[in-house]
Amino acid sequence: MKSNDETEFERLNFKRLVPAAYRAMLALESYVHETGLDSSLLELVKMRASQINGCAYCLDMHSKDARAAGETEQRLYVLNAWREAPFYSDRERAALAWTESVTLVSESHVPEDVYQQARSHFSEEELVNLTIAIVAINGWNRLEVSFRGIPGRYIPRVLRSQERDSHS
Repeated sequence: MKSNDETEFERLNFKRLVPAAYRAMLALESYVHETGLDSSLLELVKMRASQINGCAYCLDMHSKDARAAGETEQRLYVLNAWREAPFYSDRERAALAWTESVTLVSESHVPEDVYQQARSHFSEEELVNLTIAIVAINGWNRLEVSFRGIPGRYIPRVLRSQERDSHS
């Protein structure tokens, strides 16, 4: 078991040390949000990839964003076992299977059946954009896990806006 000393502090602040790279990651994230893919689908994808990668920082962030956007606790709690749960749509299931396969590319090599399932629910452009979203969250996961981003501090933009408005 890890002591608090091992997990309490960031190893380094990559955002401050290499701001150009951080801005590039933010630009990719901005693109993902402009693709037209449903934001609730994107949050599920980000959560699932972050579960696979063990990224506490991103799980904290995206569970808060998903809840702030109206996602149910039930769907977030059961996401790790989505195949056995009845409350994900066929499109969401295809996206989650695609997410797992792309995230675990060295193991899965993204098999044809997963591709065909995804293509039956996403246009070619949507599937490329979904894949870009998966690439982005995997990048964020690798940065936050490697440099020990500290979970628990993130406040969703929606709630920050509401807080500012209440102080006006």
